[in-house]
Amino acid sequence: MNPLVCVLIALGAAIVAGTAAFFAGIAYRKKIGEKLIKSAEVEAKRIVNDAERTAETKKKESLVEAKEEAIRIKNETEKELKERRNDIQRMEKRVLQKEEHLDNKIEALDKKEEKLNARIKQNEELQQQYEETRQKQLEELQRISGVSAEEAKAELLARVEVEARHEMAQKLSDIEKEYKETADEKAKDIITLAIQRCASDSVAEATVSVVDLPNDEMKGRIIGREGRNIRSIETLTGVDLIIDDTPEAITISTFDPIRREVARLTLEKLISDGRIHPSRIEEMVEKSKKEVEAVIKREGEQATFAVGVHGINPELVKLLGRLKYRTSYGQNVLKHSIEVAQIAGMIASELGLDVTQAKRAGLLHDIGKAMTHEVDGSHVAIGVDIARKYKESKEIIHAIEAHHGDVEPKTYVAVIVQAADAISAARPGARRENLENYIKRLQKLEEIANSFEGIEKSFAIQAGREIRIMVKPEEISDDKMIFVAKDIAKKIESELEYPGQIKINMIRETRAFDYAK
Repeated sequence: MNPLVCVLIALGAAIVAGTAAFFAGIAYRKKIGEKLIKSAEVEAKRIVNDAERTAETKKKESLVEAKEEAIRIKNETEKELKERRNDIQRMEKRVLQKEEHLDNKIEALDKKEEKLNARIKQNEELQQQYEETRQKQLEELQRISGVSAEEAKAELLARVEVEARHEMAQKLSDIEKEYKETADEKAKDIITLAIQRCASDSVAEATVSVVDLPNDEMKGRIIGREGRNIRSIETLTGVDLIIDDTPEAITISTFDPIRREVARLTLEKLISDGRIHPSRIEEMVEKSKKEVEAVIKREGEQATFAVGVHGINPELVKLLGRLKYRTSYGQNVLKHSIEVAQIAGMIASELGLDVTQAKRAGLLHDIGKAMTHEVDGSHVAIGVDIARKYKESKEIIHAIEAHHGDVEPKTYVAVIVQAADAISAARPGARRENLENYIKRLQKLEEIANSFEGIEKSFAIQAGREIRIMVKPEEISDDKMIFVAKDIAKKIESELEYPGQIKINMIRETRAFDYAK
């Protein structure tokens, strides 16, 4: 047989066999699929039945829970309604009580209104009766006096006008007199200060120093050949040396206290050393100047430490130390400044204010007196310029400017410094001239009290802050004492200048005597 035919037959047989196997596999898979489908349908039915049973159970449980929740809500609602009903009943009861209380009040007010109306009517009747009686009395007075009311009023006004004009003229006269006296005192102060700040040929005890000599031979050595030594001393120190017949003494004269101190130290050193010639004099003058500058610096620093004020410019401290060599009416200016600072600090402390600022202003208030006549202006204006130059605060500058009343004080510091300055300068013993004025004021106070009739004795006490007056009981009664005290107070106000106030203390004593027989 042909091989090709055999191959074809074999290939056809293989194809037939493969086709038969394929269809046989499909039939097998179809059978298995049908079985699986049946099994899935059974399982699905079972699941559906289980789900239906579960759903039914859940439905029953939800219905039970819903019924229970509805019952609970119903119970709570009924309870809340019951509570609200009780609250409404209580409120209704309270409203009824208030209405009843208001009705009672209205009834009481009605009764009071009736009584008030009755009183008003009664008062109107009384007012009418009073007017009628007053009119009758006025007519009777006019008939008796023969003068009408208008005429009496005009006469009274005329008398009051005359008396008022007289008192006004008297008051103006007293004020004019007081201003003249004040102007005289002010002029004396200005002139005295100007004399102290300006060098002059006329010297006083406050502008000279005396240097003791071991013997009169020393005068010739100080004068030197042809006066070269004394000229050298006067030229270098700027003072005048007065060599007269006073035994064993030379007088140094100059207004500038610092120059005077330098000259005094120079002379003492030259006398102690014994070598007196121009070159030695120049050397001693320089040495004395350095010593004085050191003293000035030390005194200024000690003054700031004494009052507890720090942070002051070093140059201002030096100017403060220069006040050690200045006096005012016999009062050392540096000590006066320290005293003013301490008093100002005490006042500020009592008032609960800034103590440090008050002390600083008090310490620097007279800083202008450290300068000499080489700087123009009053010590107040100079002090203001110095404070501005060294960057002091506006409050300190204003306090310096206002401490003598040149401007109106606008801050509490200015007022405190003004008061402290007056206290330090006006206290007894502080200044020679003011001590005399203080005694004169006490005497004048007693004279004013004794000038009134019925005054037996008077005593100025409490440093002139109180006048105790003994009256004659047979001439001045208790009622009259009040008017006498007022008259004395008015006279003191018009005739005296004094700080603060003066208490007028009137004393009346009546004694009765009898004897048992």
